[in-house]
Amino acid sequence: MGTRFFNRENIELNGTSPSRYDIDSETGSGEYATYTVHIPVTPDNQPSPMAIQLERRASQRVEKHYTTNSIFTGGHNCVTRAHVMDKVIETDSSHPQMAGAKGSVCAIQGCDAKIMSDERGEDLLPCECDFKICRDCHYDAVRTGDGICPGCKEPYKGEFDLAGVDDGRVLTLSSPVGVSKAGEFDQNGWLFETKGTYGYGNAIWPKEGAGGNGGNDNVGESSQLHSKQWRPLTRKLSIKAAILSPYRLLVLVRMVVLGLFLTWRIRNPNEDAMWLWGMSVVCEVWFAFSWLLDQLPKLCPINRYADLNVLKEKFETPNPRNPSGKSDLPGLDMFVSTADPEKEPPLVTANTILSILAADYPVEKLSCYVSDDGGALLTFEAMAEAASFANLWVPFCRKHDIEPRNPESYFNLKRDPYKNKVLPDFVKDRRRVKREYDEYKVRINGLPDSIRRRSDAYNAREEMKALKLQRQNKNEDEPLENVKVPKATWMADGTHWPGTWVVSGPEHSRGDHAGIIQVMLKPPSDEPLNGTSIDVPIDLSEVDIRLPLLVYVSREKRLGYDHNKKAGAMNALVRASAIMSNGPFILNLDCDHYIYNSQALREGMCFMMDRGGDRLCYVQFPQRFEGIDPSDRYANHNTVFFDVNMRALDGVQGPMYVGTGCLFRRTALYGFDPPRSKEHHGCCSSSSCCFGSRKKKPASVAHASEEEDSSSSQGLRETDDELSLALLPKSFGNSSFLIDSIPVAEFQGRPLADHPSVKNGRQPGALTMAREPLDAVTVAEAISVISCWYEDKTEWGRRVGWIYGSVTEDVVTGYRMHNRGWRSVYCVTKRDAFRGTAPINLTDRLHQVLRWATGSVEIFFSRNNALLGSHRMKLLQKIAYLNVGIYPFTSIFLIVYCFLPALSLFSGEFIVQSLDVAFLTYLLGITITLCLLAVLEIKWSGIELEEWWRNEQFWLIGGTSAHLAAVLQGLLKVIAGIEISFTLTSKSAGDDLDDEFADLYLIRWTSLMIPPITIMITNLIGIAVGVTRTIYSEIPQWSRLLGGVFFSFWVLVHLYPFAKGLMGRRGRTPTIVFVWSGLIAITISLLWVAINPPSGSSEIGGSFEFP
Repeated sequence: MGTRFFNRENIELNGTSPSRYDIDSETGSGEYATYTVHIPVTPDNQPSPMAIQLERRASQRVEKHYTTNSIFTGGHNCVTRAHVMDKVIETDSSHPQMAGAKGSVCAIQGCDAKIMSDERGEDLLPCECDFKICRDCHYDAVRTGDGICPGCKEPYKGEFDLAGVDDGRVLTLSSPVGVSKAGEFDQNGWLFETKGTYGYGNAIWPKEGAGGNGGNDNVGESSQLHSKQWRPLTRKLSIKAAILSPYRLLVLVRMVVLGLFLTWRIRNPNEDAMWLWGMSVVCEVWFAFSWLLDQLPKLCPINRYADLNVLKEKFETPNPRNPSGKSDLPGLDMFVSTADPEKEPPLVTANTILSILAADYPVEKLSCYVSDDGGALLTFEAMAEAASFANLWVPFCRKHDIEPRNPESYFNLKRDPYKNKVLPDFVKDRRRVKREYDEYKVRINGLPDSIRRRSDAYNAREEMKALKLQRQNKNEDEPLENVKVPKATWMADGTHWPGTWVVSGPEHSRGDHAGIIQVMLKPPSDEPLNGTSIDVPIDLSEVDIRLPLLVYVSREKRLGYDHNKKAGAMNALVRASAIMSNGPFILNLDCDHYIYNSQALREGMCFMMDRGGDRLCYVQFPQRFEGIDPSDRYANHNTVFFDVNMRALDGVQGPMYVGTGCLFRRTALYGFDPPRSKEHHGCCSSSSCCFGSRKKKPASVAHASEEEDSSSSQGLRETDDELSLALLPKSFGNSSFLIDSIPVAEFQGRPLADHPSVKNGRQPGALTMAREPLDAVTVAEAISVISCWYEDKTEWGRRVGWIYGSVTEDVVTGYRMHNRGWRSVYCVTKRDAFRGTAPINLTDRLHQVLRWATGSVEIFFSRNNALLGSHRMKLLQKIAYLNVGIYPFTSIFLIVYCFLPALSLFSGEFIVQSLDVAFLTYLLGITITLCLLAVLEIKWSGIELEEWWRNEQFWLIGGTSAHLAAVLQGLLKVIAGIEISFTLTSKSAGDDLDDEFADLYLIRWTSLMIPPITIMITNLIGIAVGVTRTIYSEIPQWSRLLGGVFFSFWVLVHLYPFAKGLMGRRGRTPTIVFVWSGLIAITISLLWVAINPPSGSSEIGGSFEFP
């Protein structure tokens, strides 16, 4: 166990190991010395080429082992430190890729390193005497000890391969490109003009003169590739004209009817109640406008289909460019974000990780990064337990084609688990894996107590040491003082946890801790590695046991810095992953959303790799949820949005980004314009698009309409090539590793140039080379880019990466991409791609909607308002984004309109003079067209009528509660700079803790409940008053009563799920609910009587008496 320090000055740009290391003294002082050893080359010291190659291969293996078994920490004003860990978790781990995997110790005296092992983790003993020796000691024995075994003192027999790994090669970028003839630095040109580049992520240089879009060289190979009938990876399936044409016609008819109705309403005021008529007309005009914003983007719905067979044929089938048939798919980096293990159970996050590791995607191309924004040791050790259990779970899934690959969901399936299983050992394997999973769950659930007991024991030991030291140093006459030892949190190897301690301390709290990176599972080998049937729970002799790269990341946090919540954590992952794996595509998931369809990643990749896929910024998958009550009382499935609105936007410019389950193109996240962006708008020819071949305004990191500082864009207009490239750090930061990775990611993300119509493509077989192994310098650089200071004076969060400044950073990030001309795609898979959880109780659901609506209000009052969108965004797409910012304001008019029926019943008046034929005809026409549109939407979207109705109900519930609060928050923040929050107070739950839907009956009082409760009680009182007045009136006005009662009933029916939720399981509603509701309803009723007393009385309150 040891510690290595890195100075950034020592980090070489070519990725080799540093030539000097800073070693910390054993005394633990902050001072350290730097030692540099130079051995001059003399005639007596001339290493042979074989020795040089042997040394380099051995050093690669040693560096690989060191990197995997070290936890890297560092940050602002502190040295990057690599601490070698003997073990990561309490239990032993045997998988060769696992950090801290168990193994025998070297028998050389004074050496505690692990002995050599093969790719399966089995011990390698180079001598027949079975003397255990590590790689370094064996190397010394062979080179300096004349090949004598230290154990038996006999020479080593035969040859023993020290390396066992192919020599990797590092190809750097060519000379700077992307400078236009006018001397202006075009970042898009610099990006897309790059030919083949190689970096960490599997790409090769094409032959000289062979561009990435199918040049004239190698005509024979190209003709052979093009001789086959070209098949697209995806197909666009249009909605049947028998459904879509009537749907569009009905939209037009309803627009005409609404126009005629509003015209009639304005021309026929109610002279007896102008105030009632005026309020109703204003509300109806707004409702018509809001409906139009919501309806227009739905005019072009489409369906899409991805052909996985074609994907396999093109990318994983032997061909002239790829004779071996290795996977030619691009790399994919998976992001999982979590922040608080108390609110987000570690078991849920760990199972999400397991579903990712078991996904059906080339193992060597897949990487998983876990962002722990809380820096908790509990999350760290839970991830380590998940990595250990993956040694069994992932091969089991591959062997028996398990779906879903989340163990908790799989073992809780209510269908027959043995259906379609043909291997005879499936029952035995499943039983054994189930037992192992139960033990794994117990270990994770016991981690909090295990960490607490371990920390208490180590802290007690430190206190005893400090007390003993005090007794040794004190004089006999001096009294003993209380020993103060920090209550640290300790890791399994007996060292301090560098992140957040359970008992917060200086530089060890949630908002103040160092950056941490731990490679939990090192990068897999390039070739398949089958398991064995000996000493393993299940037979894996014909199963690939490799696991994808798994990295734990906790970005640095310091007091006084704005860390920008989830968006900041995601940007830290973008930078760290660019340096460590640099997958050209990124898929982010919330910690409670797991992969339900193991082939979903391939389906998403079909769209990115298809013709024209280089213009796609992301592929959005629909969100599906588990654990929702069968009736879906609060519309938690949100199917109208995901299956109607999003599918319709797919026919315009693409769906919005909704925060999770989204496959991104890395270069789109970097803020670049899409290739051929000018060509698609008729500004220039295809030959000059994006590449700066004629004088034009440079395509900066973001579109000009989004720029906040004109000075930064002026900085890109340098004539000198080196100065132009030197300006890139102003956007991306000062990491040369990160900047060098950008063209590499762009090239690897290009579609195959297997057809003349594919532009900006790459040649087949370009991504089949083995990836560069991780070294300590690479991880140390990744530590530097997740530090709290890295984003200072850069474009991160403004134009690059996830955008800051909004609660709904997902919508804003997607909007910026569409505003630059990118397209997106909606991928609805036959089997749900991902599944997650959603709050099913009323209070949590309201607060979820409040957060969304607050973000929408922030968007409306920001530069991201769609009214300020660029010409690159299509009109209907602008309308959709405009609706996102405007819909919360509908709550103001909705609240007023919901009170109008009660006010009408109180006053005896109605919104119209009388219920004549014209009014009823318009009302009937509006209602019928709405119902027919709903039926046709159900037809082309595939949702059910009940789901549509639940959405309508919750639209009114949310509109009268959370949306109104969001508007209030937004206005106070914009006008007065005041930020308010609505917090939870009292709590009440049902008695049956075993009920799967017990949370449905959980009631916590929140001020968001006041408006809808008041509306319900006021309308009920209004109905009672109206009926009583009409019955006992000398001249009953039945038409006005019927109108008021009908609309009050309409309001109450929509609020029925809300009222049912307040009752709890057995009517256990908090008393405060009735107190507030009663007081408000009585106040409104008395106020109305005071303003408009009954006829025949001039006194306040009148002399009205019930008979």
